[in-house]
Amino acid sequence: MVRQPAVAGKFYTGDPHRLRQELAEMMPPGEAQKAIGIIAPHAGYVYSGKAAGKVYAAVRVPDTVLILGPNHTGAGVAAALAPEIEWLTPLGPVPVNRRLSQLILENAPLVREDPLAHRFEHSLEVQVPFLQYRNPGVSIAALCLALPDFPSIAQVGEGIARAIAAYGEEVLIVASSDMTHYESAAAAKVKDDQALARLADMDPEGLLKVCREQNITMCGVIPAAALLVAAKIMGGSACRLLHYTNSGEVNGDQRSVVAYAALMVS
Repeated sequence: MVRQPAVAGKFYTGDPHRLRQELAEMMPPGEAQKAIGIIAPHAGYVYSGKAAGKVYAAVRVPDTVLILGPNHTGAGVAAALAPEIEWLTPLGPVPVNRRLSQLILENAPLVREDPLAHRFEHSLEVQVPFLQYRNPGVSIAALCLALPDFPSIAQVGEGIARAIAAYGEEVLIVASSDMTHYESAAAAKVKDDQALARLADMDPEGLLKVCREQNITMCGVIPAAALLVAAKIMGGSACRLLHYTNSGEVNGDQRSVVAYAALMVS
């Protein structure tokens, strides 16, 4: 079973040559660092590609990547693992790492294989061309998350850490998230600074709490919190902001923006 691209030609170009050119422009050459994980945005590349490119250019992409994304469609189970054998993008197929996927199922009991959550979900798909460009030999496992509370997020994050330890090879965790949606740039920055402070403190429960209490519409707060839980078990101690921007920097409208942040966890 192949997962077909749902947003090629919409969120990013479906033309392979143009896509390679755009990815090259969004990821300037530089020294790449090993990291436990990253947080990267998932809007259309014209808006969030620059922010995503900053973090993808800065991180070493190993042969195995676990992508965590939010569930925008509401379809499927609350912790849905992609069951396909490969994901297709305009740059070609990317194999699903069945060994890591199986270890996640064994170590995170809340996780179930479910293609419905992934079929039309853009937040995971838009990360894949960046990964392919940085490492043409990459394989992925993909989790679409809509967990209701911090205890369940912590359970999945802990299971991810156990699965990666059992896997025994380097795995990069990519948490897919945009920041505040459809507020003024100034209001978004005030809200997002509160969420970014919790990220900098490696405080996953605090991140979830502040987003819910302050109505911070960080759509990938659940994947980001799960990443932090796993990263702390894996020895992570720092979450560093590499870039922050918003859609108004592209379309000129600062009255109603979607904001984007790129962060590295190590």
